[in-house]
Amino acid sequence: MAESSRRSTVEQPDPRVLRCVRQAALAGLALVLVWPAMRGSSIWIGWLPLWLLGMPLSAWWALYRFRLPAAWRTRRPAAGGSRQRPQARRLRRPRRGAAVRAA
Repeated sequence: MAESSRRSTVEQPDPRVLRCVRQAALAGLALVLVWPAMRGSSIWIGWLPLWLLGMPLSAWWALYRFRLPAAWRTRRPAAGGSRQRPQARRLRRPRRGAAVRAA
């Protein structure tokens, strides 16, 4: 029997890299919240909150291989809240030749 390509054990990221990325994200958050100039844009690198906060947060998420939090994975849609209707269908227009023949 062939083994699956996915590993059954959950790998944890390297704690040293995780600590650096976490510190960068927290430092970026502090800069954006405390220093109003860091909420703006730079000529050289663009929108600063993206680089100070967005990129470190996405790197942090990438270290966990883009897994969703456990609460989101186990969440089921509400029984009465979600619609279970079929997909909408397009209306078909009668062919031009059929309309002329009928008249």
